Amino acid sequence: MPPPCSEDVVLSCLAQHFPLAHASLLLGRGDDAALLKAGRPLCVSSDLFLEDVHFRRSYFTPEEAGHKALAVNISDMAACGAQPFAFTLCLGLPPQTDMVWLDAFYSSMAELADKHGIALAGGDIAACERVHIAITIWGGISPSGVFLGRSGSVPGDCLFVIGTLGLARVGLRMLEAHGRSALRDWPCACAAHLRPTPQIDAGVMLARAGANARPPALMDISDGIARDLRRLLHADGAQYSQTAPQGPGAVIRLPERLLHSEVRRCAEDNKQDPVREALIGGEDYALLGSCAPDMLAALKTAVPGFTHIGEVTAEPGILCNDEPLEDLHGFDHFDF
Repeated sequence: MPPPCSEDVVLSCLAQHFPLAHASLLLGRGDDAALLKAGRPLCVSSDLFLEDVHFRRSYFTPEEAGHKALAVNISDMAACGAQPFAFTLCLGLPPQTDMVWLDAFYSSMAELADKHGIALAGGDIAACERVHIAITIWGGISPSGVFLGRSGSVPGDCLFVIGTLGLARVGLRMLEAHGRSALRDWPCACAAHLRPTPQIDAGVMLARAGANARPPALMDISDGIARDLRRLLHADGAQYSQTAPQGPGAVIRLPERLLHSEVRRCAEDNKQDPVREALIGGEDYALLGSCAPDMLAALKTAVPGFTHIGEVTAEPGILCNDEPLEDLHGFDHFDF
């Protein structure tokens, strides 16, 4: 049994991985607040990452937990076309936390932060029964001055995704069923769930493309296209209603060949429709957006992983491969 944690031990471990000085900070950790360098509008986003809600220590290594906790926040910046530069970390830890686990957790998070030039500006620690992680992240909008929001889709716009669909859902299912032995047979799916890759470069490219045209509408896919596409289409204020849907709507095409082979294999093994599984898959952290038709060819060429999947329609409702999606709803934390 490892000795109980103390605040000084936890902070000392953190300091080995995150420097106090950083180009994004005027004043780093140590005072009651930090000072960020901000000469332009800022994007800010927050996420919780809770043990036995968002991850399980039974099959997440500490490195994977540290990576994913920060990656999901970076993905929010990608969805706005913003470049992240600082974050705060609030951490609840069980009193008997193994310091080897904590060191590995910090190390992986610091590696991802360093890759994207992000400073740790501060945070808080407390004792909890399980590991609780809360991160707030700041980003600067692109030099072009373009912020990519969810609103702005109009009938005739092209719908697109950047990244894989449904793969993280397969990883979650296999890890829940088989633990880490699932990595042997489902390596890509498990990696998609354990260590997602935020699409920062793609978000910045899309913001740059919007500088001289109507900017794309954009969001990241955290709860599955079946739920998130409705959020994109109704971001201007129209409320989605299953009984009385209002426009705009969408027609999307998602052939099985566009899905990862592990998504198709999992569906085949379980006698399920792979497209349906991809539509409800959460935690993909791919990007979903719409753009004017005259931007489509340029974006296909410029943005790696860009896939045109359909169009926005004036008529309400969503069709995928000519089938209505009214019975698909994606992930909901409160759907018990």
